[in-house]
Amino acid sequence: MNAPADHVLDSVATGSYHAPHDVLGAHQAADGWVIRVRRPLARTVTAVFANQPEASFRHLRGGVWEAALDARPEAYRVVATYDDAPAWVADDPYRHLPTIGELDLHLIREGRHEELWRVLGAHVRLHNGVPGVSFTVWAPNARAVRVIGDFNGWDGQGHALRSMGDSGVWELFVPGLPAGTVYKFQILTGDGAWIDKADPMARQSEVPPATASIVAESAYEWEDAAWLERRGTSTPISQPMSVYEVHLGSWRSGLGYREAADQLIDYVRAQGFTHVEFLPLAEHPFGGSWGYQVSGYYSPTSRFGSPDDLRYLIDRLHQADIGVIMDWVPGHFPKDAFALARFDGQPLYEHPDPRRGEHRDWGTLIFDYGRNEVRNFLVANALYWFEEFHVDGLRVDAVASMLYLDYSREEGQWEPNVHGGRENLEAISFLQEVNATAYKRYPGIAMIAEESTSFPGVTAPTEWGGLGFGFKWNMGWMNDSLQYIKRDPMYRGHHEGELSFSFVYAFSENFVLPISHDEVVHGKGSLFTRMPGDHWQKLANMRAYLAYMWGHPGKQLLFMGQEFGQMSEWSESRELDWWMLDQPAHRGLHAFVADMNRTYREQSALWSRDSDGEAFSRLGAPNWNPNVMAFARRDHHGNTVAVICNFSGVPLHDYTLELPADGAWREVLNSDAEEYGGSGVGNFGTVHASDGRATMVIPPLGVLWLHHASEEVPAVSES
Repeated sequence: MNAPADHVLDSVATGSYHAPHDVLGAHQAADGWVIRVRRPLARTVTAVFANQPEASFRHLRGGVWEAALDARPEAYRVVATYDDAPAWVADDPYRHLPTIGELDLHLIREGRHEELWRVLGAHVRLHNGVPGVSFTVWAPNARAVRVIGDFNGWDGQGHALRSMGDSGVWELFVPGLPAGTVYKFQILTGDGAWIDKADPMARQSEVPPATASIVAESAYEWEDAAWLERRGTSTPISQPMSVYEVHLGSWRSGLGYREAADQLIDYVRAQGFTHVEFLPLAEHPFGGSWGYQVSGYYSPTSRFGSPDDLRYLIDRLHQADIGVIMDWVPGHFPKDAFALARFDGQPLYEHPDPRRGEHRDWGTLIFDYGRNEVRNFLVANALYWFEEFHVDGLRVDAVASMLYLDYSREEGQWEPNVHGGRENLEAISFLQEVNATAYKRYPGIAMIAEESTSFPGVTAPTEWGGLGFGFKWNMGWMNDSLQYIKRDPMYRGHHEGELSFSFVYAFSENFVLPISHDEVVHGKGSLFTRMPGDHWQKLANMRAYLAYMWGHPGKQLLFMGQEFGQMSEWSESRELDWWMLDQPAHRGLHAFVADMNRTYREQSALWSRDSDGEAFSRLGAPNWNPNVMAFARRDHHGNTVAVICNFSGVPLHDYTLELPADGAWREVLNSDAEEYGGSGVGNFGTVHASDGRATMVIPPLGVLWLHHASEEVPAVSES
């Protein structure tokens, strides 16, 4: 083997050679073996072996040294001496074989590596018996890649990665590095510029505004096996689901993942919610984005602690029988220079055509869903949160923006698909793949689409041509019902269709009814301030609206603070107005939500057949009143709950309503009860029906839930 050419040695010396292992490390020569190392400014360099004599190096060029050996070298350490400095003894990164195999590289090329996080990124490993950290990154347009960090003084010239061929992957094993090492990748672009990038596959990051990645190693031992076993044999559509949506940083200020566990569990259990849904917890540079502009898709935000701290929070929630849903944002990412944007100097994760690769309204970039490696990055990311953090569901943000090429674009700003249509075929294929793969690997989880259009088959199985989601947010119901409830009761009778129209399509998809964070920001005020009337009437309207919502077919989601009637608009910069619970009227609403959730869980008719139109019926009356909305829900055993709503401001006495069965109907919930701050109008606990009719009193701005038990099979409660 001849000595490398001068220009190659010069590139190796500056860490800008694409194949440093071809030069450095041990290599067979014509008359034996040579070892080459990079030790600039050294006075002497020596290789030390366990069972071979030491070998002295001679300087070749630019700080690259070479030692000749007669036989193939064993493992060795390099000793370098310097003027006026102690000797530096270290293992040689360039004597080690790659830490990523051909099968992994093949799967990455094909976009089929379902556990991508196990092979890309930074990993603490025992490699050939040597402890250290492997660094692996996908950067196919790079001319060279270096890793920089505290361990090398943020000078990567001595830690250049090798190219793994046409996979576009680069790799280097650095002996002796521990978990907790702070690092970035330094990439030489096609135009000759070096750019510093956080690791796209980093599993931990510095606390913003710092932007470096951290080598993570989990030591967490899960204790939620019983929960996961139950989850794996359940189907969420036939289970109760009332979701408490939480922005962790402003629920209660100053709480990290671990500190929040006890308080959040105690609160959610007392309020009776079945699930917590966290606004995005992946790392993001700007807190004001609420986590919806992600820079670290595999990195839980370090604002609240370490990845194992988040594991602790989720584990504790599971042990308390509370499910965990997390917002997931595969629709776009920010343009911050340290992150994914133009990662290797060219569009890589983003689509190169700005007509498909940029959200102008949001100032963000759109993933190139048609590229194998990008699609794989996102599919594996969804699986990562299920596998590594045991989340029970992902609420997928902004699905509509992914489905349509002309989303928020004017004529001429978008390019049709190959068939001349407006659908983003690559994004649709991605969504089908991520849903099918997630459900295959993790039975019992929930993939939930925030999708605001009438795109068909969002929750239809992928084998039927659907997108394969488990649930879809019912944005139509949300817009119509909020429009209705803000009206003065005097005029609601003219707008009954705003409440009833949702029944026309309620069973076309598996729906979640959301009153989310989006409804209490940007000048919309809170749910409380949307209600008409004086303070008492606003709270009565809130109780009635929530009781109607919880009775409506579909699962429910409520953003934090609305359960006690927060009056001010939500802001991520301050915690909720918990002081409002000192006011008896708001404590009444708070108690109502807790009782409503408990009653909901006890009444399987309200959740066991949410997507079955045969289990639902409207209830009529001899004299129609446009302010009364009444309907019945049935479970598989014949147990029935009638939901009877009076959205007028006056009580309705001697009101006759058709009910689906004769006999006693027990009043299991009355939103107007005195203990909730209501006027106490009711039916003394029971309504009796004969000949298919019952006469009752319906409270003002109130909702009744009446339960009729099957005579053949006892009522079934969820436990």
